[in-house]
Amino acid sequence: MKKVYGVIGDPIEHSLSPVMHNAAFEALGLDAIYLAFRVPPQNVGNAIRGAESLGFGGLNVTVPLKEVAMHFVRPDELSKRIGAINTVNFGATEGKPNAFNTDGIAAVRVLKENVGSLAKKNVLLLGAGGAAKAIAFYLRDEGTSLVILNRTVERARELAARLRPPLGDTEIEWGGLEELPTRIEDADILINATSVGMYPNVEETLVTADLMHGNLVVFDVVYNPVETRLLKEAKKAGVRRRIDGVKMLVYQGAEAFKIWTKISPPIDVMEKAVRERLGSKMKK
Repeated sequence: MKKVYGVIGDPIEHSLSPVMHNAAFEALGLDAIYLAFRVPPQNVGNAIRGAESLGFGGLNVTVPLKEVAMHFVRPDELSKRIGAINTVNFGATEGKPNAFNTDGIAAVRVLKENVGSLAKKNVLLLGAGGAAKAIAFYLRDEGTSLVILNRTVERARELAARLRPPLGDTEIEWGGLEELPTRIEDADILINATSVGMYPNVEETLVTADLMHGNLVVFDVVYNPVETRLLKEAKKAGVRRRIDGVKMLVYQGAEAFKIWTKISPPIDVMEKAVRERLGSKMKK
């Protein structure tokens, strides 16, 4: 019988996780299918329990559900510290299903492939939601000098406070988006970990070219569209390197795939499927 997996979020139309995972299932000859489900925040518990009751193999959790879903799962220790999950694995012998967060490890892997060591790099992180939290924890452990800016300042402050222990020598600062013009001057890496610029709001950006400098590395975790307004602004500013969100999607998805199936998926196949779909959408 075909094993079902899926992703829940609201909105969910932008997600290319089904394209990516189904390509991996086909390449490996697995009798499985991956689907997308729109689930509003108030129904997250019902969705997770329903998927488990129906025999799903696992779920991914995307915006804006990564934090609220924590109440209906058994998160691992890292996810507890982060305060958000993105992967649910069914099959627990009793109680709630096990859950994990693969966002942070994926983001750091992408950054290291592009810039090498992150130690002592000045990183400006935009956002304080589920993805930002996971990325921040991994950046902290890499020894970066981290500044977190968020539209709601209190959420940035809470994340910074959560990050400080147990590594006392890691510098973590926080503030509101109005601090962008001054904070970006000293940044080596700018990361957009918000959904700003995501399809269909493709003309939105938190940072414009006039604020950027040439030595900056700009990483947008948004992958749909591939070239977001932020990355277009970075190109206009002539920044050192621009990184789209496709590889992060693929790497976090590959980690989830291994959790569910105990099999390492074909990452090249997954990335190709996503980029081809995004490319075909751009041509329409």
